[in-house]
Amino acid sequence: MISDFINSAYQTSDLKLYLINFVPKIMIKMSEEFEIRNKVAESGLINFDIADLVPKGERKGIDLKDFLLMEMVLKEKDFREKVAAINGEEYKDSYVYIYNSADAIVPLWAYFLITAKLADTTKKIVFGDAENLEIILMHDAIQNYDFSEMNGKRVLVKGCTDKAIPENAYVELVEKLKPVVKSLMFGEACSNVPILKN
Repeated sequence: MISDFINSAYQTSDLKLYLINFVPKIMIKMSEEFEIRNKVAESGLINFDIADLVPKGERKGIDLKDFLLMEMVLKEKDFREKVAAINGEEYKDSYVYIYNSADAIVPLWAYFLITAKLADTTKKIVFGDAENLEIILMHDAIQNYDFSEMNGKRVLVKGCTDKAIPENAYVELVEKLKPVVKSLMFGEACSNVPILKN
């Protein structure tokens, strides 16, 4: 019954003209007034995810304990033979950390030998544990990153990342950004902590 009324009303010329000429204009006007806008994007705020700086690649550890006699004593001849037997291809393009889990004193030249053996195939080789490696990798990444795009801008350092980031990396990041940015915040766009304003 209602549909019949609408159909008959639509057939009258006045209603038909109104619907054809004015309704689209009203809809366009309404869409302009109620446009969904991304105010974060319009604010000029730069969202920076420090996790983007984490170098990609496999991490591998070498325990000096495996090169010691009875896991306690370093005999130079045996040590050199074991180092010579290392297959460098196993560490190709990896980030390597050398550590010593044995309760044994190892002379510094032992680290020299392993480093000399692997330096040509690895991306980076350091002394320490996996955490030390990540601190050094993030240090290098931050020191080598071009922050010029953030010059005079409002920057928000993302608070939640999908990778484990050493705390020291945040310290170094602030040190790098402080003289460059207009303002610095930490957290998310909806909830952040102001750090500094220049």
